Amino acid sequence: MNERDSEIMAQSLSGYGYIEGMEMNEADLVILNTCSIRAKAEQKVLSLLGYLRKTKLKRPAMKICVAGCVAQQEGNRLLDRMPHIDLVIGTQNIYNIGPLLLRAETDGSRVVTELRDDYAIPKFLPALSPMAADRAESACAAPSIQFSKFVTIMQGCNNYCTYCVVPYTRGREISRNVDDIIEEVNILVKAGVKEITLLGQNVNSYGKANAVTADRRPYNFSDLLREVSSVEGLARLRFTTSNPKDLTDALMKSFRDVKNLCPQFHLPVQSGSDRILKSMNRKYTAAQYLEKVEKLREYMPGIALTTDIIVGFPGESDEDFQDTMNLLEEVRFHGSFSFKYSDRPGTQASKLAEKVDERVKMERLAVFQQRQDEISLLRNREYVGHGQSVMLEECSESGGKGRTGTNHIVHFSECRGHVAGDIVRMKIVHAGQHSLRGEIEKTDEV
Repeated sequence: MNERDSEIMAQSLSGYGYIEGMEMNEADLVILNTCSIRAKAEQKVLSLLGYLRKTKLKRPAMKICVAGCVAQQEGNRLLDRMPHIDLVIGTQNIYNIGPLLLRAETDGSRVVTELRDDYAIPKFLPALSPMAADRAESACAAPSIQFSKFVTIMQGCNNYCTYCVVPYTRGREISRNVDDIIEEVNILVKAGVKEITLLGQNVNSYGKANAVTADRRPYNFSDLLREVSSVEGLARLRFTTSNPKDLTDALMKSFRDVKNLCPQFHLPVQSGSDRILKSMNRKYTAAQYLEKVEKLREYMPGIALTTDIIVGFPGESDEDFQDTMNLLEEVRFHGSFSFKYSDRPGTQASKLAEKVDERVKMERLAVFQQRQDEISLLRNREYVGHGQSVMLEECSESGGKGRTGTNHIVHFSECRGHVAGDIVRMKIVHAGQHSLRGEIEKTDEV
């Protein structure tokens, strides 16, 4: 989501004469698009801002903008600590970054972080103009043609998990208008994009919070998936992220019925302990989660499942952690993002007693990650000897890499006349812990 927000700001600023560059120290404007979901990410932002203070002393004309969740969370406090910042812009204001920068220059309004419940996601942001795209390429920035793009379908969250800052930093849940989404996807596909990833804090609840069609007809996420999938020329469709409590049977059946929906699902469980899940306010049990995993695999055998895990949540006992390990053994995720719990400002979990010792958290995280790595390797070996449809992301004389529908990275040594963006059939010949190696089987697209 932060990556898409960064694209939105870059596209907005292209109309004000800005182009993306590769060297931060030479930039006229530096934007830190921040995340506060983990303490470590927030600390990195503050450290980088300290470095930029020294850079700005040498180059006073440089503008520094802090956007995203840390900006939303800290607001004026951030400016008090770091007075060399020119603009602090909250999560609902990124579409207006150009005018806000101008306003900060003229009247000194340097903090804009209000969150509105009546906020509506703007209709559409066009891609960079051809001239701006050419200038960006000449400045060694990212290529103007991309084959995989993110499309925002909603913002905010209404779940209030006790450890999470998102409802406080991104606001209440807001679904985007269906017609605007379809229009954006059509434009992207006509421009050469082959893969779309639909983005939301909890895509499963899309359409619940507000009317999302021009005629205000009822609409849900499985409806949206089917409509987006039917856009002519769209080869691959993905989405992220999901809360298990809102995962419907209709959405699970989409993996069976929607042919260009990739067979990969990120479904955060966070813990295998019912006691901890309740304390997290996740509103499902481990048994209910496992039941949905079973149904997913019934509808789409071979689907690749990944998850999020928080280790060391307040009050987590050895037994609770063992429940998480048991769930890992039962599901055998293809991969996971696992973290030590850290208090986040304003959350209910930060007020809980029984904090887990830092050493214990580190030990538990190491145990979990080691076992996950072992399982990931075994899962990857299941692909060896089999053919996979791979979208090429990099191609050169020395080979390249691509990505399967299950979201596995595949390295290869020969492009055989193909270019980035092609979708080819590959035979998987080797499996590593975090990637595969393949050989192109044939030259026609699949």
